[in-house]
Amino acid sequence: MVLQRNEGCSLLSETHFVLYSKRVVTPAGIGPYAVEVEGERIISMTKRSEAPKSAGGKPRVLDYGNAVIMPGLIDAHVHINEPGRTEWEGFLTGTMAAAAGGTTTIVDMPLNNHPTTTTKEHLEEKKEAAKGKLYVDTGFWGGLVPENAHNASVLEDLFEAGALGLKAFLCPSGIDDFPAVTAKQIKASLPVLAKYRRPVLVHQEVTDPSAVPSDLMPGEPQSNARDYMRYLSSRPLSWEREGVRQLMEVAKDTKPGGVAEGAHVHVVHLTDAEDSLDHVKAAKAEGSSVTVETCPHYLSFAAEDVPEGATQYKCAPPLRDARHRELLWKALLNGDIDMITTDHSPSTLALKLLEEGDFLKAWGGISGIQFSLPATWSHGHARGMTIEQLSKRWSTVPAKMVNLPRKGSLEFGKDADIVVWDPEASFFINSTYPIYFKNKVAPYIGHRYSGKVITTFVRGRQVFEEGRHAKKPCGAMINPVLIIERSGNELLN
Repeated sequence: MVLQRNEGCSLLSETHFVLYSKRVVTPAGIGPYAVEVEGERIISMTKRSEAPKSAGGKPRVLDYGNAVIMPGLIDAHVHINEPGRTEWEGFLTGTMAAAAGGTTTIVDMPLNNHPTTTTKEHLEEKKEAAKGKLYVDTGFWGGLVPENAHNASVLEDLFEAGALGLKAFLCPSGIDDFPAVTAKQIKASLPVLAKYRRPVLVHQEVTDPSAVPSDLMPGEPQSNARDYMRYLSSRPLSWEREGVRQLMEVAKDTKPGGVAEGAHVHVVHLTDAEDSLDHVKAAKAEGSSVTVETCPHYLSFAAEDVPEGATQYKCAPPLRDARHRELLWKALLNGDIDMITTDHSPSTLALKLLEEGDFLKAWGGISGIQFSLPATWSHGHARGMTIEQLSKRWSTVPAKMVNLPRKGSLEFGKDADIVVWDPEASFFINSTYPIYFKNKVAPYIGHRYSGKVITTFVRGRQVFEEGRHAKKPCGAMINPVLIIERSGNELLN
């Protein structure tokens, strides 16, 4: 008997079905497979040259021909901004955009929502705000700030309440209620992280006013703030390099036998694949538990190509020149960079100062959660990236870093988190293209991409299909306490 689903959570009525394609990404490679799904799980993976036949009493077969079927993307770096700044983004619009882009799991940052997620109470407030608004599964990072860095009980309460790990800044975050920490304060948090076997994710710039040109210092006249290069010079590479150097010193405590064995240090949004990455590679070679990510915008755009006043390209760390972009690609393809995230960081259109075009005053953050897959694929394929490599950096490795053992690959018993997409289909993102995140401003608009998302399944529910979302958002909030205690066998609904 084939069960029917009438809850409005899925565009597909059946709960037992088979997906087929000639290009299915599996741990053993890519090839023709039938992926059988029942309820929320994958119950079989069968290699076969053609799709199975549908028949009475048998599960429905969805034959996607030569399209790619692969694990849904896991975006571990997203700013949803709810509660408190829902005019910037919100759980409903943010997760709708994620689903439309083939992302099936996100982890929300502890800022720029208000209040920031630095206590158990604030995390509970965020979880309450998310109820009934999630189209994809969602986890939450807690915030590490000077106020809680030395307070083990506050950090433990955050983890017990569901935080997957901590996020910290080594420089001002741009939000007054999320101040920067020092490397010593990150080091102080590691024993608690080790106890819960969680990561700390760190924005790795350390401000050094002496490295900033004098015309960008407070009180000095600013020279052409519409010129992107002026903004680029305000956040020099030396800031990032010093931040990573300090972090890798802290990470020594995570080595086997170290005082914080079990903790993990993760470097976010890397732009420097030279000295900074060398520090990370050396730390890995010495046994420290570290990983590093970069983002599609650093892999897509170059500083010299940013138009004057185009503040939709502003982010921190900044987009660097084409040479650094190519070095990032080289490091990603050879495995020195572990994974990719969007750092989806929206704001209102007013805060981007699009008419004024002042790079020094505009909000720094790029919206891109809907375009992760096509942006990565379009630029990656041109440089030799394979579909398997894309899946590893967007799904397999993030699942391990975040500690999501039921996600990240298409295997028996795993969550049926699946994206089906066409690598050869191209499309142009213009003013009429359906964009689901709240404020329709992004550097991806005005560009052509390959890699169109056909449909997205979250734990067996078809939540998106070519311009349509399911009637109800039925994503789950991820509970890491159960992941540890029950080996990943539970999700909160």
